[in-house]
Amino acid sequence: MGNRLSNRQIQLKKNFTEINRYWHDVWDELLVLDEEFFEILSNFTFVPWKTGVLEPKIKELINVAISASPTHLSAPATRIHIQNALRFGATSEEILEVFKVVSVLGMHTCAVGVPLMAEEFELEALFKDAHLTDQQKQSKTDFIEQMGYWNGFRDVLLQMDEKFFESYTDFLTAPLKSGVLEPKIIEFIYIAIDASTTHLFKKGIQVHLKNARKYGATSEEILEVFQLTSSLGFDTLLMGIPILIEEMNKRSR
Repeated sequence: MGNRLSNRQIQLKKNFTEINRYWHDVWDELLVLDEEFFEILSNFTFVPWKTGVLEPKIKELINVAISASPTHLSAPATRIHIQNALRFGATSEEILEVFKVVSVLGMHTCAVGVPLMAEEFELEALFKDAHLTDQQKQSKTDFIEQMGYWNGFRDVLLQMDEKFFESYTDFLTAPLKSGVLEPKIIEFIYIAIDASTTHLFKKGIQVHLKNARKYGATSEEILEVFQLTSSLGFDTLLMGIPILIEEMNKRSR
């Protein structure tokens, strides 16, 4: 399919590039395929960039997190947003730290699964502090001091496999201890990946909203995190359009 753009399409491309600060060849194809929808998409993505309160680097670190999340794993989008983050002054250490924060999402397997297991095997007693050893109580206290929250499933996890709990705590708290990203930004990342359409983990959103607020986040900042995360669906276009073009070209031979 040809990619010759009309004057209006060239202007739409210019507007998109100036506001979103990047371009991808797929958007050329979308402009040709459906100019009207491209404009709708553009206007949707413009909002946090035109009126947002987060600095551009933070926006792109959040976008990196969403794209690289274990529930999404979009290589094209991750590459775009890493390039943008670097352009806005992010360091390789900061981007690596984003990956560390996001990789913890795998523990939501335990957050959802352990309570169900405890219910099935009638392990209700393990949800009570009284059954913790002194060492386990200290581990719980240390976790709360570092992370600022606790959920009942961790009582079960702590009692059933103390070594696993300790390794999980080290894994979870490493980004906070490193100091590469400030705690509020880490909470923004947690909120984004928990609120993404590929995950929608309500308990996690609630916990990290409280933490973010504790670290000084405003409702305007949180809304912008949600706005950025709401653009996740556009990765369908990044993946799907090249395949569509390829198949259309095969049929036209």
